[in-house]
Amino acid sequence: MKRSRPPSRPRSLRGRALVALLVMAGAVAIALTMPIRLGLDLRGGTQIVLETKSTETTEADREATDRTVEVLRGRIDALGVAEPTIVRSGENRVVVELPGVQDPKKAADVLGRTAQLTVHSVLGPAGAEGADAAKDAEADDAKPDDTRPDNTETSSGADGERVLPDESGQSLRLKAATLTGQDVKGADARFDQQGGAGWHVTVDFEDAGSDRWAEVTGEAACHPAGDPQRRVAIVLDNKIISSPQVDPSVACGAGIAGGSTQITGSFDDAEARELALLVKGGALPVPVETIEQRTIGATLGDEAISAGAWAAVIGTALTGLFIIVVYRLMGALATVALLCYGLISYAALAAIGATLTLPGLAGFVLAIGMAVDANVLVFERAREEQAARTRPSTRSSLTAGFRSAFSAIADSNITTLIAAALLFFLASGPVKGFGVTLGIGVLASMVSALVITRVLAEFAASRPAVFRRPHITGISTTGPVRDALLRRDPFLLRRPRRWLAASAVVLVVAGSGILVRGLDFGIEFTGGRLIEYSTATQVDADRARDALADAGFPRAVVQSSGDGDLTVRTEKLTNAEAETVTKTVGELGGETEKVRDELIGPSLGAELRKDALIALGLALAAQLLYLAVRFRLLFGTAAVGALAHDVVILVGVFAWLGKPIDGVFLAALLTVIGYSVNDSVVLFDRIRELLAGKDRKKPFARLTNQAVLQTLPRTVNTGMGAVLILASLALLADDSLTDFALALLIGVGVGTYSSVFTASPLAIEMYDRGGGSRPARRKGGVGAGTAERKVPASRAEREEVR
Repeated sequence: MKRSRPPSRPRSLRGRALVALLVMAGAVAIALTMPIRLGLDLRGGTQIVLETKSTETTEADREATDRTVEVLRGRIDALGVAEPTIVRSGENRVVVELPGVQDPKKAADVLGRTAQLTVHSVLGPAGAEGADAAKDAEADDAKPDDTRPDNTETSSGADGERVLPDESGQSLRLKAATLTGQDVKGADARFDQQGGAGWHVTVDFEDAGSDRWAEVTGEAACHPAGDPQRRVAIVLDNKIISSPQVDPSVACGAGIAGGSTQITGSFDDAEARELALLVKGGALPVPVETIEQRTIGATLGDEAISAGAWAAVIGTALTGLFIIVVYRLMGALATVALLCYGLISYAALAAIGATLTLPGLAGFVLAIGMAVDANVLVFERAREEQAARTRPSTRSSLTAGFRSAFSAIADSNITTLIAAALLFFLASGPVKGFGVTLGIGVLASMVSALVITRVLAEFAASRPAVFRRPHITGISTTGPVRDALLRRDPFLLRRPRRWLAASAVVLVVAGSGILVRGLDFGIEFTGGRLIEYSTATQVDADRARDALADAGFPRAVVQSSGDGDLTVRTEKLTNAEAETVTKTVGELGGETEKVRDELIGPSLGAELRKDALIALGLALAAQLLYLAVRFRLLFGTAAVGALAHDVVILVGVFAWLGKPIDGVFLAALLTVIGYSVNDSVVLFDRIRELLAGKDRKKPFARLTNQAVLQTLPRTVNTGMGAVLILASLALLADDSLTDFALALLIGVGVGTYSSVFTASPLAIEMYDRGGGSRPARRKGGVGAGTAERKVPASRAEREEVR
């Protein structure tokens, strides 16, 4: 029978095409006009050395310097500088390295401010002596922090009174501080469009601070309007930055409730934002002085960067070629959509001012390989629809494929977005940056698959040449993997406890590496030693890296610094090892002098690690809750159980291999967590669909096995897309990326295994123990027709029920 021509393109296709064009036009415009910032490992940056200073009340010891590091980290995050390095050096120095800062002097000024915030009642104008004291205070304010008489309280009376000039220069007598920066909960820069007041800073106080704020404003409200004593002074670093009168509407003794106030002044947007970040970030526990500021070179050599870039290009090309071989025309269009995904992600990272490091670049390329997943899901569902229909057309099968795959794509991406959001809001440092990159990648992947791929695929499917030759589309047949599975119909999950036992054995063997060999934490977690050399002949950093690697220090971080100096950062060294490092550098540069030799603290400090663990724990709990709502609690529990299984095995294997647990490994581990959850969600989405369909009366083990067989082609094809890129990085890239690629190869392999042979058997066992008796939460979804069905009590009975 002659085939009829396909119908004309619907308006929805034109609408999606318009959206795709607008997104791509915006991405191209951003990519051409906003270059992305490169990290310290690719380009270098600015190094600022700060020294903490003791005051009359606080000694600048190691503990105070460590607290200073955490405050500075918060300020740098607020400045929008991604991927900085902040370490304590010696007892009282802090080394800050910032990539791609446009105004290093301003950054140094912001970092160096003590930011002591206090709130005072005004006792009245000062007399002649008070005016002289105010001038002295202004002179002190102009001095460096460490030379001021006392940063925390400039006293002129026994009760802590002080005299300072207000914004207009009038000297005011101030009562002792009623509130300090410790009472501040948050601060934001805002613009008052309605009142015309311009930029101001809104400060929110903690509960106890809110009560004291009401007390100080209630006391001021007892004085008549215009009286200086009706004012409240807000002081930052020995300078009154705002001293407003309490509004006449505030009753005496009542004060201003609500626990917030505004700092007003002649601020522009940059000044308001800087003040807000200083107030919100808190005061430094001790003053700091900038003792050195200079430019530093990249921590990786040109060869390493070039090798990583070539490996990324080759891996991406192999992944695209694989998709084209498997899905033919649709694969070629998906490859085009993936290139669009890369452009969209790059533009988004450039727009938010993100910093790209070499592991970040590798992760970015890996995300392209993993973004294949959404396209593979759609194409495999389209193949199923094509095979199930009597008179299928490519376009109708594609439409059905997009519709059927949407829930799996949405659920897997939403679980990942939940984790990304919590990492961004609760973590700090590189973990926070990973949350940003992960969220951008997920959103760009959805746009690529659900908009761009769909526009290209539906447009191609409606062409007469394609309509007459459906075999070139790549979805007209079910594919060799699915055909083999359908022919054999293996019952893989006949004995789920055996699979769980096998997983437990692997888990114990891998996990025992953590106890037997321990974890080899990298310099980011443990700290180490920083040695700076001045050489007679300038030494190329690449040659120094190679020489130190040959001498037994492969993890040494080598940078050019200042005017021809060389900085070597290593793990903790013995004196003999340090002498070997010096001798190696001397052989390259001739006469060598040590400019600096200090122990340095970890760049991923205890506070950052604690925040990261809390954020990760909450992210897993939130994912479990979401999966419990969308599926069932037993599915969410099984997915999180498989995830824990993957994490322990990956960490354990690295322990057995003696590989370092460093910042690069941390990025790989977080990526594996996202990959593992995605795999489990796709499988459980298919189980949910089968439970709601005609197969719902099947035993749960049989139904789960059917879901595994139906999703296995997608699992294999998605895994191959990631493996091709990772294998290219492992084989072709520099040693700096080998461990990253190895961790992800292990993670992808274990994650693929666990979604089928750990999460599925775990779900079956929990179902048999009563977890499947709960009704589904989704209308007409999971459990329709199964909630009242008696659950077979044994494995044998499960196999007999049909």
